[in-house]
Amino acid sequence: MPHIHDVPGTAALAICESLLLALNDLKILPEDEIVGILQDAAAAHAGDTSEGDSAELHSAVAALINGILAGGNSVRRR
Repeated sequence: MPHIHDVPGTAALAICESLLLALNDLKILPEDEIVGILQDAAAAHAGDTSEGDSAELHSAVAALINGILAGGNSVRRR
């Protein structure tokens, strides 16, 4: 059985992605606002000046969010 690393983080990501999709589907937030939210989140982590493990974590978080943006996972692009 594989080692489970971050169950709370994975659950939070899935919930947030679902919420962003629902907000867009219900026309509460337009696609460009959702993309902006994700870009802001990535920029906040990319700009973190921590050192050591914390810096690696922030860099990985920024890369993950940018990957979501590139893949369109949280926005149903038309």
